[in-house]
Amino acid sequence: MQKEIPSIPEILSYLKIEKLNDMQLAAVEAGGKENDLILLSDTGSGKTLAFLLPILQSLDIDSRKTQALIIVPSRELALQIEKVFKAMGTGFKIACCYGGHLRETEENNLLQAPALIVGTPGRLADHLRRKNIHPEAITTLVLDEFDKSLESGFEEEMSFVIGSLAALKKRILTSATEAPEIPDFVGLKEDAVLLQFLSGEKSPALAIQMVKSNDKDKLETLFRLICLLGNRSSIIFCNHRESVERTSTLLSEKGIYNVFYHGAMEQQERDSALCKFRNGTSNFLVTTDLAARGLDIPHIRYIIHYHLPNTEEVFTHRNGRTARMEASGTAILIIGPEETLPPYIDHPVEAIQLPEISVLPEKPKWTTLFIAAGKKDKVNKVDIVGFLTKKGQLKKEDIGLIEVKDFLSFAAIRKSKASHTLQSIKNERIKNKKVKIEVAK
Repeated sequence: MQKEIPSIPEILSYLKIEKLNDMQLAAVEAGGKENDLILLSDTGSGKTLAFLLPILQSLDIDSRKTQALIIVPSRELALQIEKVFKAMGTGFKIACCYGGHLRETEENNLLQAPALIVGTPGRLADHLRRKNIHPEAITTLVLDEFDKSLESGFEEEMSFVIGSLAALKKRILTSATEAPEIPDFVGLKEDAVLLQFLSGEKSPALAIQMVKSNDKDKLETLFRLICLLGNRSSIIFCNHRESVERTSTLLSEKGIYNVFYHGAMEQQERDSALCKFRNGTSNFLVTTDLAARGLDIPHIRYIIHYHLPNTEEVFTHRNGRTARMEASGTAILIIGPEETLPPYIDHPVEAIQLPEISVLPEKPKWTTLFIAAGKKDKVNKVDIVGFLTKKGQLKKEDIGLIEVKDFLSFAAIRKSKASHTLQSIKNERIKNKKVKIEVAK
């Protein structure tokens, strides 16, 4: 481990961030005091860094024990926090624990106690019961998006995890909505500091529009809308898993290449879908509200509410996927013949008129390769780029986003080069090992 913790300016340079915003500055100041902290701030405002910096300031560089724990409602949020912390270049070890991940892999990661652990309530409770996590030196607890954890019925597991932290000195709770009542088991101190940075307004960069569907089944309207919008990155929200798969299938049959994502999918299927959406292999993601929080996908242009959100909170979180970090975005509601605009939209909304003739969007220029090797096989992005350029005969500009997981990787390459590349590498080895490589399913 390095001898000194990097300064905030050094960390910001690693993250390619010019300066902290007002909310982050206030969180860092409050985080350095003994009081517990409740941080309320809009989606996309940078709350992850706002609690990671105070955690970092509290860590003892000479300790070989776990000192901080972050509880999150979803695996995607856990992975995003892990990614940010690693990019901060602190020298401290972080471990990520969540359902759907191999427990054996996590147990190995926990053998040498990480300074920081991030995970979902159920998996963290499981590791505590198995004594894979040793909580006696954990002094800082973060409940990120804590309202969502409570909403999702994690109270019993959260109560067990928090009750296991006898040395706890500081709690940091974050939310992108007005906080619900905080249960007693959280143990929040009476002098807790509340930082209220919720704007109470929709992002000025977010435009809200609507389109009317003559049919209760809105699919034809959705298809024509996508044809009008073109191939800009878009998330289509449905209220149910079955609707997600049906909508995705019917769009595919109409020639709209898309991927879908929901909570009943296997982890590898989720990873593949999100990677294809991130890297431009697909410009359309059909999903449930699982994707409304925690996903780190930049440059989303449109949010399409295929099904109307059940609450204003859900509407806010869905829309929070776009118009982030000064970028603009548009949320579009599809209104069926028996539906009206939700009452919380209390201002005029522009209605979109769909053209009679629909022209299919331009097809993506990228495809995604699945590579059956990852971090645990000592394979990294540099290895994959080298392999694809030397053995696959690709130029650097033919290679897009590469994501390396524990035991598998995904690499975007030019679709026009995919057939030749697969033929060139079919008998080749990565790091002297024969590895299965194919177009990602």
